[in-house]
Amino acid sequence: MVPSSPLNNVRIVLSHTSHAGNIGATARAMKTMGLQSLYLVNPKSFPDREADDRAVSARDLLNQAYVCECIDEALQNTVLAAALTTRSREFPHETHDAREGARILLEHAQSHPVALVFGAETSGLTTAEVSKCQMTIFIPTNPDYSSLNLASAVQIMGYELLMAMSEIKMLYAKQPVYLQKAPASFNDIEFFYQHLEQVMIQTDFLDPQKPKKIMQRIRRLFSRIRLEKKEVNILRGILNAVEKQLSRKPSIDKR
Repeated sequence: MVPSSPLNNVRIVLSHTSHAGNIGATARAMKTMGLQSLYLVNPKSFPDREADDRAVSARDLLNQAYVCECIDEALQNTVLAAALTTRSREFPHETHDAREGARILLEHAQSHPVALVFGAETSGLTTAEVSKCQMTIFIPTNPDYSSLNLASAVQIMGYELLMAMSEIKMLYAKQPVYLQKAPASFNDIEFFYQHLEQVMIQTDFLDPQKPKKIMQRIRRLFSRIRLEKKEVNILRGILNAVEKQLSRKPSIDKR
């Protein structure tokens, strides 16, 4: 079912926010741009009076905010998550500027939950957190001074999402078949990664004591594909078949 507004399917995820005032300012920025789903991953202080004061007339968003213990919990059931980061990574994801990234997110938000993930004010997102997302987004800034306040970054992305609304409506009017596709959810893909890692260990392809960075590379590979639910089911079926064959192998008596 298509929501009354695709913006209702956009989650703003703040991870390990240090200053409660930034949470309140973010809520205010969100409400101004028509966003209402706020997820907080291990905030240093929440609820907090400073957050309430900075939210002004957006305290309702704070009251309905979801407080999560980990990024996985915040991304449950989403089909696309974008990490806001300007740092270069060893294994970079598909990267877009704010305008193009907002358009892609809004395409998926027509019928499924998506997320914009923001890191802590001083350290940003960890490599592990970025690996849980399928793409990264950067906000173009003055290269000589690229520092952006957390709430300002959220408001810029909210504005770009709002501006992309008319374009996306025209696209979907012409291509309604897109809505019939069932993308794999965050949960589907995480279970697949766990299953794949388990089979790689069983087949001695992966040494759990020396995993190197194989899973990071695999995550980046599949994040580029935008897996559908049926495709994940096929991949899980292949892994099940491999496990079935492994269980049939006669054990070797090493005595």
